[in-house]
Amino acid sequence: MRLEDLSSYEIIERRKIDDLNSESFLMRHKKTGARVALLSNDEENKVFAIGFRTPPKNSTGVAHIIEHTVLCGSEKYPVKDPFVELVKGSLNTFLNAMTYPDKTLYPIASCNDADFQNLMDVYLDAVFYPNIYKTDKIFKQEGWHYELEDESSDLTINGVVYNEMKGAFSSADDVLTREIMNSLYPDITYGIESGGDPDVIPSLTYEEYLDFHRKYYHPSNSYIYMYGNMDMAEKLDYIDKNYLSKFEHIDVDSKIEFQKTFDEPRLVKKAYPVLPEDEIKKNTYLSYNCSVGSTLDKKLYIAFDILDYALCSAPGAPIKKALIDKGIGQDVYSDYDNGIQQPIFSIVAKNADADQKDEFVNTIREVLSEQVKNGIDKKSLLAGLSYDEFKYREADFGRFPKGLLYGIQVLDSWLYDDNSPWLNLEANDTFAQLRKEVDGRYFEELVQKYLIDNTHRTVVMLEPKQGLTEEKDEALKEKLKAYKASLSKEQIDAIVKETKELKAFQDEEDAPEDLAKIPLLTLADMKKESEKFIYELRDADGTKVLFHDIFTNGIAYINFVFDMKDLDPELLPYASSLKKVLGMLNTENYQYGDLYNEINIRTGGISGAISTYTDSEDVTRFVTKFEISVKVLHDNLGYAFELVKEILTRTRFDDVNRLKEIFSEQYARLQSDLASAGHQSAALRAMGYVSPAASVSDLSSGIGYFRHLEKVLKALETEDGAKELIATLKNLCKLIFRPENLLVDITGTAKEYDGIEDETRKFVASLYTDEVAKGNLKITTTKKNEGFKTAGQVQYVCRAGNFASKGFKYTGALRVLKVMMSYDYLWKNIRVLGGAYGCMSSFAKNGDAAFVTYRDPNLKNSIDVFEKAADYLENFDDDDRAILQYIIGAISDLDTPKTPSAKGSYGLTAYLCNAKMENIQKNRDELLGTTRDTIRELAKYVRAFMSDECLCVIGAAEKIEECRDLFDNVEQLIGR
Repeated sequence: MRLEDLSSYEIIERRKIDDLNSESFLMRHKKTGARVALLSNDEENKVFAIGFRTPPKNSTGVAHIIEHTVLCGSEKYPVKDPFVELVKGSLNTFLNAMTYPDKTLYPIASCNDADFQNLMDVYLDAVFYPNIYKTDKIFKQEGWHYELEDESSDLTINGVVYNEMKGAFSSADDVLTREIMNSLYPDITYGIESGGDPDVIPSLTYEEYLDFHRKYYHPSNSYIYMYGNMDMAEKLDYIDKNYLSKFEHIDVDSKIEFQKTFDEPRLVKKAYPVLPEDEIKKNTYLSYNCSVGSTLDKKLYIAFDILDYALCSAPGAPIKKALIDKGIGQDVYSDYDNGIQQPIFSIVAKNADADQKDEFVNTIREVLSEQVKNGIDKKSLLAGLSYDEFKYREADFGRFPKGLLYGIQVLDSWLYDDNSPWLNLEANDTFAQLRKEVDGRYFEELVQKYLIDNTHRTVVMLEPKQGLTEEKDEALKEKLKAYKASLSKEQIDAIVKETKELKAFQDEEDAPEDLAKIPLLTLADMKKESEKFIYELRDADGTKVLFHDIFTNGIAYINFVFDMKDLDPELLPYASSLKKVLGMLNTENYQYGDLYNEINIRTGGISGAISTYTDSEDVTRFVTKFEISVKVLHDNLGYAFELVKEILTRTRFDDVNRLKEIFSEQYARLQSDLASAGHQSAALRAMGYVSPAASVSDLSSGIGYFRHLEKVLKALETEDGAKELIATLKNLCKLIFRPENLLVDITGTAKEYDGIEDETRKFVASLYTDEVAKGNLKITTTKKNEGFKTAGQVQYVCRAGNFASKGFKYTGALRVLKVMMSYDYLWKNIRVLGGAYGCMSSFAKNGDAAFVTYRDPNLKNSIDVFEKAADYLENFDDDDRAILQYIIGAISDLDTPKTPSAKGSYGLTAYLCNAKMENIQKNRDELLGTTRDTIRELAKYVRAFMSDECLCVIGAAEKIEECRDLFDNVEQLIGR
């Protein structure tokens, strides 16, 4: 069947999109008006998405709650959580749903044809025929509900979205992003919080929630997208016959209105929470925000991303430099959001003072005026353009299917113009036009029009308020207390009854016949063979060169891998500081801003990392490597080597003020990251109590490194401290960047490899050979069990340990256990019953293991759940279908398609870990052979790592103080 033969659809446009090597189709479903956009190509990682324009009218989070709840059972698939059933038992390469300010999107991806069809069908049934109309318990679980265990208990509020947004509203960076959008568009949908304001969410009624679904979740308001190698006519025919044809066309008023332009700029002041002990000084966020045209202006869409780089984001960019030089903020950055109808350009100074507001605004406008008058640096514009163009052509989105990212970007234009889905995806011609504009006044005119003369702008000040979280918590307690006091005994009994009924609903097992309705692959659908790693060890006059012969579309991915074995342990965090400053300081031949531009003009970027690799034959041994990665087109190979050489051997470390700027910025960013990604920070810290490899990671990028940064910044305040730091950084270069420590790793074809050995020889000749006192990087660990207090309203709870140290060897069945824990036992007890937004587990080959929660309203209760995990496994008695699901889910995670660079990384890891293909295959066989008895045996692994009793919690100060007896040490995470 051809698309042209489908009588239920009309083809509006068909054409080849060379930029994406795809045949495109813009179509419309005749009966309902459902919009359809297709990209047909030879990509096996297929993507389907259905989206709806969903502009909310208030901040109850109704769009967000709908997104959660439609995936909690449907007419054809009546189980309580088909989403989790699919995660556990499908070969998906992506499966999720997302709420945006003006749309909600439900995308899936898979390389397996049958699996793709199954996922698509479950999602279509979910959005059009959800079970939310049959019971209000789904709304209560995922949205919000009153909770009262008995008539004498305190009345509380719980719900997954409610707790998720309490976490989001605890992050100052998230609050700022939200307030910027709200400030510029107060009269339209962008002026409210689509995710939900925790103070407002409990005002949403069940009927209002259902009305939202009735109105917007209709084919006439839908956007259907498919990408990849499939029979798209067959898919569309199925969608029509099983879903779209069941509906009549209706007029859905979901148009996104334009905000009327302001007559004059506006000032908005908001507060964000800090602890009572936290500093108020140097803790204010200042932002200068402008509404920038329309996302339907394809030239502007990219041009402002280039301006973002040239004006503020790049090191040494004029606005960043001017504000930092005046002491306005420790971290200055700009942000361009072009994913909404009226894009936003913001300049932010973080960790400033409130009384610097006028100077902040005046400085920005002075610098912008100077840039217009004297011209923006052409090299900066070219660097920003080249960086964006390289990313566009490379289309490497890591673990995410590129068809997914294209599908999200399609809606940047399609949502606002039915005839323009490909507007911003076709960018090669736009890049060519903008390259010509660099030599003219185009960019300067944009600055004048949108950033200087534009009255549609705001200044948002986000000021710290000590004890705001405690104040709001107390106000909520009093409000709930008063509300409970106003209730009759019958009303109180009703809430107690509803609480118990919800728990019973959550505890109730799905009927086997309903579970059987969820499509499931078989073991025969699983690949039996492990993916082979690709590498060949070569030699360039004594230097090892690891070559991965992989097609990369003309890009060479090069890793300069240096052994760190000669460092003393106390130098490890300083090595991470070195990683941060390299490429950000002046060198012998470049000012740091010019160096950064040169990197982005000549390459696809240079980055650094500190990584550990565990020996697969002896998991007590591991190596730590300092890696410099660069991606480059072959024509610029020589430039890439020269630039890395310049950075590693010719950096000038003596600019103390610049060092202060770099580390202050890093401190401010890490401060946000530690709190917002608290689950990762807590897990690294907890595992680091017993695992030397995890301790390396914590000291390089976690809480351990954050504490080191505090010391570094203090040291830079004194002349002696600065001298000592500079000497340490210089000495580290001589210790690490030596010929005997180097391995050059290259991913590409023979064409990209050509010239690598010659460049390597020249590169090695420039490395350090001075006599240096060498140490021994032997890490010792100490169990601490820490509670880190924040001004947030939720917790990140981690229990960790190591099973290998108790004599247990890694088995591939642990991948099955990870799926079971994350999407069955922990999911049910931590998320469904506990109300946390997320829960995870991990089991590494070196024995490191952890359970961790994300945006969790609980602390002690979650630890109790962790403690009972081994008992659950010992008594595990699920049927064969459930076990098959877990196996499929584990294979899905293991077999995520790799980009060319990821394939190279897989080979490098195999080499450095001394991995043998037979052992990798053995682990896969163990995974595929997992049985009920295997799972019961894994209880011993859980008991083993849990016996280490390593606990780390990042969370609300009040909650941590309540559980102080669980910790050896309690302290503030930020600003001790």
